[in-house]
Amino acid sequence: MASQPIRQFTGVIPPVVTPRSADGSIDTHSLTRVTKHLLEGGVHGLFVLGSSAEVPYMTNDERELVVTTIAGVNAGQVPLIVGACEQTTNRVIEEGRKMVGLGADALVVTSPFYAIPNAQETDTHFRSIHAALDVPLFAYDVPVRTHFKLPLNLLIQLGRDQVIAGVKDSSGDDVSFRQLVLAARGIDNFSIFTGHEVVVDGALLGGADGVVPGLGNVDPAGYRRLFDAAAAGDFVKAAAEQDRLADVFNIVYTPTPGRVSGGAAGLGAFKTALMLMGVIDTNIMSAPMLSLNDAETAAIRTILERNGLI
Repeated sequence: MASQPIRQFTGVIPPVVTPRSADGSIDTHSLTRVTKHLLEGGVHGLFVLGSSAEVPYMTNDERELVVTTIAGVNAGQVPLIVGACEQTTNRVIEEGRKMVGLGADALVVTSPFYAIPNAQETDTHFRSIHAALDVPLFAYDVPVRTHFKLPLNLLIQLGRDQVIAGVKDSSGDDVSFRQLVLAARGIDNFSIFTGHEVVVDGALLGGADGVVPGLGNVDPAGYRRLFDAAAAGDFVKAAAEQDRLADVFNIVYTPTPGRVSGGAAGLGAFKTALMLMGVIDTNIMSAPMLSLNDAETAAIRTILERNGLI
């Protein structure tokens, strides 16, 4: 029997939300509680400064404050994987170097955005970052943000050449995700994570190494139970846990259509749930996004109550 490939990163690694105070500033006390909530829920790592953190809305000082706060609470308990989200290669290198200095154990990097590249330029982008920064890199495949789908052959070659340590797939393309998992079999230190919330059991059954679920902020223990059941080969138990989490995910559909943006609806639902659970103080969003209102909050409360989260 062939030996199993080595995996440096596996499991449940939620993209940590960023609580804000009523005046819009970063609420470090609530951020501390979120981090403890995730660690107590049994997560295998923390993804900081991702889309769920509202990273495009942050100032440079706010990014540093968030990373140092989370790193201080974590104190090395689990890997700290930090997004280096910038438009072009040199800006990513500059941001990534800063984040490694603040405690990042690995970096998550997209293809360039605004300046839309082709495959060759994207290959050069990742290789240049790898050469400049001695830290594991994850390619973040998120075409809804970058307007460029990372090609399968490019990702596999970067993995074989040990340029990237894996992929965080938020493409929503389940066919390409399965093809990536199949093509990556046998590559050491190359982990593939799904960004899905509601088909995680299927992704794990197909060979994914882990999950980066925004909903994991709300119910990290649920995702840990799901992952553990799948790892044990008990996919009946995994499916039952996934079904429950799929119902919890209905919180993102409670905002009134058209009243808030799509990002404010999803992330606002996570924040509102955490507020109702007593983990954070407010559900304030980064400006100019609107926060969820009382009626939407009441609908989220009903969903949390029926799933035993409050």
